[in-house]
Amino acid sequence: MEIGIKGERRFTVTEAQLASNVGSGLVAVFATPMMIAAIEGTAAGSVAPELAEGKTTVGTQINVSHVAATPEGMEVRIETELVEISPNGKMFTFKVAAYDEAGLIGEGTHQRAVVDKARFEQKAIAKKGE
Repeated sequence: MEIGIKGERRFTVTEAQLASNVGSGLVAVFATPMMIAAIEGTAAGSVAPELAEGKTTVGTQINVSHVAATPEGMEVRIETELVEISPNGKMFTFKVAAYDEAGLIGEGTHQRAVVDKARFEQKAIAKKGE
């Protein structure tokens, strides 16, 4: 794994992604939680091919601003760049940004941890006590 890995994703905002439909507000614009999900997915996807078999990443921290509203039907572009890897190689920090056709709509940082997928899921299920 090397610093500098970039990810990009483009999509058109749908009705299902509007704040008024995801419970994050009453306005009919691209929802902040949907922007965050797109950022996380783009970052995760950018490093996935470099991980050992059975490994994945999980989001551990996100610090982003959402600075401009985007209406349904407008294209959004998500950009991520791996800017730091912890000394033990298990924590990744990304610089992230989101744009619509008019310009910047969000930016910040995002951290992901490398985990063993099966073990991670087993630990989560074990919390139910079944």
